[in-house]
Amino acid sequence: MSDPWEPQTGEESTAGDPWEAQREALGSFIRAQRKMANLSLRQLAELTTLSNPYLSQLERGLHQPSVRVLKLISDALNVSAETLLTQAGLITPASPEPGEPASAGPPTEDAIRIDERLSEDQKAALIAVYRSMLPPG
Repeated sequence: MSDPWEPQTGEESTAGDPWEAQREALGSFIRAQRKMANLSLRQLAELTTLSNPYLSQLERGLHQPSVRVLKLISDALNVSAETLLTQAGLITPASPEPGEPASAGPPTEDAIRIDERLSEDQKAALIAVYRSMLPPG
């Protein structure tokens, strides 16, 4: 039996926290969007009024941001709040109404999901970036 006061290794701690992968995917997505916008962490901090260390921790998946923080980041990165909320696991992506044609997204997303060269976090980040570039509706 392990000592509860000892720090846990990655494998042990991930089993107890189902949100960890979601936080890491969100952090990867935010980092990718920031880099695509050609912004440093310091510049993003200035645009959002959040601290540089806090943003760094978000990008590394160490914190689950509030809806307010996600809104600040979405505005600064020009990404829809819905996209960030979806990446954070707080909402599920909207599905087409009955009778509406399905979007062309699933085959692309399926290709990303089945690529064995990518980690789960990379897959989630790529899918989120892909979705963020699609027109609304």
